Amino acid sequence: MNIYTRKGDEGMTSLKGGRVPKDHLRVEAYGQLDELNAFVGVALTHCQDNVYTQLQEQLLEIQHELFDCGSDLAFAEDKLGKVTYKVTEDLVQRLEQWIDEHNAANEELRRFILPGGSALASALHVCRTVCRRAERHVVTLSRTEEINPFAQQYVNRLSDYFFVAARRANGLAQVKDMEYVRSAVVFSRKESKAKHEG
Repeated sequence: MNIYTRKGDEGMTSLKGGRVPKDHLRVEAYGQLDELNAFVGVALTHCQDNVYTQLQEQLLEIQHELFDCGSDLAFAEDKLGKVTYKVTEDLVQRLEQWIDEHNAANEELRRFILPGGSALASALHVCRTVCRRAERHVVTLSRTEEINPFAQQYVNRLSDYFFVAARRANGLAQVKDMEYVRSAVVFSRKESKAKHEG
């Protein structure tokens, strides 16, 4: 296959069903998810130790699902209403299950924490922030065009997943989370769980 086609030289690109400018909101939204997927790939390079097997399996599944999210966003306007989306409520619920399982295994969260710790946790914190940025672009798109609502919900839960997974990675590496020293005690166990459901 040819890597370059020259079709985008004038600043246009193809969606499923039509062509749009490369800075179209849809292209920006799924481009953010593509960037996030690349950072998840970086995180996976830090999962070689057997202690991270569960996280490795989950992150690989998330990579596939980020492609699904991007695919769901990549339809031209005249295709809307004729689309079978890939991201479903089941995927959102399964993410919530993973979040709850990791959160239950983590030490109680009392204060805000600094991103960092082990190499894997640090990479997952980067994923969390990139995911939040991607979510903002998806929300912007949703204000003007129809999108798969479960894709938006999935991206919202995913940033929460990266947060608890980063803390779990530190726990498995026996590295303590670094608390933000200027923070008061702001979380109870119940409040911590509620935060990640928002």
